[in-house]
Amino acid sequence: MTSLKIGDISLDSRVILAPMSGVTDLPFRNLVKKFGAGLVISEMIASEAMIRETRQSLKKCAHRIEEFPMAVQLAGCDPHVMAEAARLNVDRGAQIIDINMGCPVKKVVNGHAGSALMRDEYKAAKIMEATVNAIKIPVTLKMRMGWDDNSLNAAKLAKIAEECGIQMVTIHGRTRCQLYNGHANWPFIKTVKDAVKIPVVGNGDVKTVEDARSLLEASGADAVMIGRGTYGKPWFINQVDTFLKTGKKLEDPSLKDQKDIILEHLEQTLAHYGEETGILLMRKHLGWYSKGLPNSTEFRVQINASQTLQEVLSCLNQYYTSIEIDSNSSLQSKEIII
Repeated sequence: MTSLKIGDISLDSRVILAPMSGVTDLPFRNLVKKFGAGLVISEMIASEAMIRETRQSLKKCAHRIEEFPMAVQLAGCDPHVMAEAARLNVDRGAQIIDINMGCPVKKVVNGHAGSALMRDEYKAAKIMEATVNAIKIPVTLKMRMGWDDNSLNAAKLAKIAEECGIQMVTIHGRTRCQLYNGHANWPFIKTVKDAVKIPVVGNGDVKTVEDARSLLEASGADAVMIGRGTYGKPWFINQVDTFLKTGKKLEDPSLKDQKDIILEHLEQTLAHYGEETGILLMRKHLGWYSKGLPNSTEFRVQINASQTLQEVLSCLNQYYTSIEIDSNSSLQSKEIII
């Protein structure tokens, strides 16, 4: 697979980390970027909060040079506010601004933002036009197929986006009303690809390396965006990238390497948020990391009861030591049988 261009920015990989609220913060993005993501995108940031420079919005848009290029995703319903929020992020060093027109969450939609904008193409166009005209860096768009099955207007809106100067569009293969139910409709994305000349990214339900290839084949998309498939597996991006480029399937990291990755993630999270908040935020990640491993339910119970860094580290060390011993014992048993 050749490189992907967003405006004047070239990406080394066509595998992109999706923006996910409560997940793609600075520590997680940095970790995934190390595994070769072509592009990482911040959590969705409300444009109004960005202008007020709330503590939470500043945390969400914080970035490091190591993760460049990275995009900041903004959501909002006022063209002037979106434009000003975009300018503020450019001043803070963002290289790409992504406009959210795909979030299905009720709180966002009720504020006439996110996927609600797909029901108002005129307002959507005004927001895209204002944002593009406000800044000199590339602006991209993420949306769904449409509001529901009776209003599948993603191709039309993508054409409008292209005319407004949007440099890339990502399509999640579901409608807003589907939320995350059912399966993403990858072939539908081809209707968007056929409608525009700018790069189109396919998103939704990529859980295996074969899924990524199938999405690209079915949609004709220029790249694949992965979200929930990276939960507890920041290395999945590298596995997909390697498979698409070479056909080779990489094994998951060893248990020892996985533990080292977790410790790095924990360290960065505590540095970014402080110990108390960092431990609370890491609980879901530690649950995802342990999914599918032996005795993971008991481990999650212990982690969720841990209040201090010392307790978390003790729990981690005991758990990974025990499953490494069990794993080695199983291998030795198999060798004896052979």
